[in-house]
Amino acid sequence: MQSGDNVAGMPMLRAATQRFALIIPACFVRIAAALYLAIGNALLTATVLTAVPLALAGGVFALLLRGMPFSISVAAGVIAVSGLAVLNGRVLIFAINKRLADGRDADQAVAEESIERLRPVLMTALFASLGFMPMALGTGTGAKVQKSVSTAVIAGLFTSTVLALFALPAITGIVLRWNRAVVPVLSSWAW
Repeated sequence: MQSGDNVAGMPMLRAATQRFALIIPACFVRIAAALYLAIGNALLTATVLTAVPLALAGGVFALLLRGMPFSISVAAGVIAVSGLAVLNGRVLIFAINKRLADGRDADQAVAEESIERLRPVLMTALFASLGFMPMALGTGTGAKVQKSVSTAVIAGLFTSTVLALFALPAITGIVLRWNRAVVPVLSSWAW
């Protein structure tokens, strides 16, 4: 610890970190449970949840590139980005499931909905990123914290958007093909 460091705030920081260590996993478990109840398929739920690590990784990587600290406020911002990433994935999965219910083939449903969801996903990420630009470019009081939060959020939005547009449809297609091949075999077994 260097001389001049603020030691008075350390107990509050430790307490906040401990609360986050309990709250964050509990929130993600609840999100996963709610997604499973909505989607009804564990593999598709896991597919949607793949957006979370990529959003987190994008935010943390951008902070490392810019030499900015990870803080409690940054963690809250990245959690918000994770929610947006899950929302984009859920919208895509619901739309694909609707196409499947209409009688489309799995590959056709994934391809059609990936193209159809391109504009809404891009617009969501673009407008959210533009909303954080004043914070990223700001100077003055609180700018250091605002810059790190906005950097993490914008980078997390970018990586989660890339996932939602390219990786998520590919993973969903693989899961749906695997379900089509394996589930009939499993359901024919006598349990």
